[in-house]
Amino acid sequence: MTPPAVHPAASRRARRRDRTVYLRSHPLLFALLCATRHRPVLRLGRTLIVHDPDAYRHALTRIPLERTAPGTTGGAAAQFTGGRILFDQDGDDHRAARRALTTDLAAPALSRLRPLWQDVLAERVPALATGTLELVDLAEELAAATAAALTGTDAPPRELARAAREAAAATARDHLPGPRPPRGTDAAEAARLTALLPDPRDAMLAVAAVNTTVAALPRAAAWCADARLWPAVDATSAPALAAELLRLTAPSPLLPRAAAANATLAGHPVRAGDRLVLVARHAARAHHRTPPQDPAATQAVFGTGAHACPGAALARAQLADTLLALAPHRPRVVRARVDRHAALPGYAHLTLRAEGTR
Repeated sequence: MTPPAVHPAASRRARRRDRTVYLRSHPLLFALLCATRHRPVLRLGRTLIVHDPDAYRHALTRIPLERTAPGTTGGAAAQFTGGRILFDQDGDDHRAARRALTTDLAAPALSRLRPLWQDVLAERVPALATGTLELVDLAEELAAATAAALTGTDAPPRELARAAREAAAATARDHLPGPRPPRGTDAAEAARLTALLPDPRDAMLAVAAVNTTVAALPRAAAWCADARLWPAVDATSAPALAAELLRLTAPSPLLPRAAAANATLAGHPVRAGDRLVLVARHAARAHHRTPPQDPAATQAVFGTGAHACPGAALARAQLADTLLALAPHRPRVVRARVDRHAALPGYAHLTLRAEGTR
């Protein structure tokens, strides 16, 4: 189904607010990406910045990647777990582990997990009828319930969620341009997170489930409010709108990877060990107002091929249900503050108030 049409002025307002999230959260990094986005692939020393959608897909599907190289997602996972990561197998065993997790996050799992986040929505969203709703806090509670169920931990869900957010933030500050955290901070935060889990290898699962949810849901809701999309949200339109909002907001805008072998990318030689900064935001054409005809653009925010995120269906379902819960209240944004410390671009606070209330 095609997402609902948006008035151009409302669309500009939504895009302007969301762009502010990027520029205030990691200003040096996103200034660099904006300055270079017209170059399909740009080499800076041993780093290749990849903006072009075809080159992005080629890097993920045709170039061997080093899963645990420093400065990559896998490298961060190795830090979290002392070197033992969720997909630390090789060859067929590695592929089997990925297939198993994909199965765990497929439709049967959604039927098991969905009541958990729907209970959170049912408890928290009615506050809009008489007052305000702090959506970042709601998103963290929703993510906490989901991550706790996925990892099988007995730890308090909110404690798990906060540990996952702090571990991700410390690791991101260690790898991105800008001030570095105190020495050992990322290791300490990682240890705090893994201590809450039955299997330390699930740390990356918890980090991904929590941080993408806390980043994505408030930004998508703000976009809906600014673009005046609430009247068009119903059970039929919500899944397509959720997929389109994830494309437009690109909650995980970059995929840091490293080449494991020599290759060629869009005419550029790639050497083993080169760092690849794959700009999912531009591969998804998130800077384009109209939905692209190519469905690969919608998928790009979750990677592609064997390296695609297995949680894509879960993320879309969570967002669709959140939009459906909020839509009857037609909330507007009354307070928004960007989180300058989080791993992913997002809000520290996003306060909503229902239409017609004061």
